[in-house]
Amino acid sequence: MMEKNPKLLLPEIKDLHKIEVFEQNGGYQQARKAMKMEKSEIIDIVKKSNLRGRGGACFPTGLKWSFMPDGIDKPNYLAVNGDEAEPGSFKDRRIFEFNPHLLLEGILIAGKAMNLKAAYIYIRGEYYLWNKLMQAAVDEAYEFGYFGEKMKEKFGTDFQMDVYVHSGAGAYICGEETSLMNSLEGGRGYPRYKPPFPAQVGLWGMPTTVNNVETIATIPKIFEIGPEAYSSLGAQGHPGTLLYGVSGHVNKPGVYELETGITLRSLIYVVCGGIPGGKNIKAVIPGGSSMPVLSADEIDVAMDEESLKKIGTHIGTGGVMVMDEDTDLLKVTLRIAHFYHHESCGQCTPCREGCGWLEKTLKRIYNGDGTSKDLDLLVSVCNNIEGNTICALGDAAAWAVRGFVNKFRSDFEKRVKAKRIFQAPNIAHAKRATADTLIYES
Repeated sequence: MMEKNPKLLLPEIKDLHKIEVFEQNGGYQQARKAMKMEKSEIIDIVKKSNLRGRGGACFPTGLKWSFMPDGIDKPNYLAVNGDEAEPGSFKDRRIFEFNPHLLLEGILIAGKAMNLKAAYIYIRGEYYLWNKLMQAAVDEAYEFGYFGEKMKEKFGTDFQMDVYVHSGAGAYICGEETSLMNSLEGGRGYPRYKPPFPAQVGLWGMPTTVNNVETIATIPKIFEIGPEAYSSLGAQGHPGTLLYGVSGHVNKPGVYELETGITLRSLIYVVCGGIPGGKNIKAVIPGGSSMPVLSADEIDVAMDEESLKKIGTHIGTGGVMVMDEDTDLLKVTLRIAHFYHHESCGQCTPCREGCGWLEKTLKRIYNGDGTSKDLDLLVSVCNNIEGNTICALGDAAAWAVRGFVNKFRSDFEKRVKAKRIFQAPNIAHAKRATADTLIYES
């Protein structure tokens, strides 16, 4: 089924990134409303909206906020995850650029709900421009009294919090919440064991909540239209709107805010104008490079977490990557495997070694030296990585590679030999035999 006219929900407002324009269009009014409410009232509103995290895990936001301990006598924090290093994801930077004060208003509401001391907006290091733009918005917000010491006068309340923009060092692993916290503290981006969870022991050992940029930027709209109205938008189990970042072989790539539940077919053919040259679709990744790939006959699926989960994939970050009939899927898989091998922090053996094996095996196939047994090896390695690491980077690599190999096995079979012949290593020039020099008949 293809929707005829999917509705784009946000009208364009010129210079909305400027605080004066944002205020003229109702900006910070929902924060003012929240400042007069009890913490429990704010959390109840978010719970009733059924807002689920927009960073990939889809965890209920209101429930996550409720984990923050109440009545504590030590500082607590919000970490806003704007690392956005997942290939195919580019939605958060649109908020930094075009509507940064919406994010700041959401931070204020979250701050009041959890009685936060401070919020840290963590932005990937490669986003140099967007770091500057977000910092400019923060400076404006302080100047207008929305953060810091001027808050008491602005809102007529005793509540006060600060907000900081922090630039990462360009590591994919820092999109994982505990790695992000280590990076914020000045350490290496290594994931932490859980438990304890961030709500108990987070930044500097203090209670911390971690939310995605889009998640927090959604909060003011929920307060504006009401939780019931918001929860009625889109798919019932995963309601609201999403920022879909569509890239690849489409006529109109970009970021589109649409209700959840739109079919992938409508997103590609109606919203994004179809495939260049009228070509057919070969494959679509629905939510960033780590999400298991879909074939052309699966694009009638609704774009919400529950619907995608039923067919073996996930909504992820909403980064839709479209590939036409001429795409070399082996090359795509190799490129993705190279990325995860490069970005593995090396802390866990299954990920550190397994991601390397995936790339090496795919490279062997791509160079024309692989056999069908290498395809089975790829799946076996993926199965041994998944679920055996501290964080989900290993899982991401496994989902991506296994998805392509299993779903497009015939494409890979065309690129392998029936068998591989033994080649004796040149002992005179080799200090040791390696997996690359000893190639056995199979």
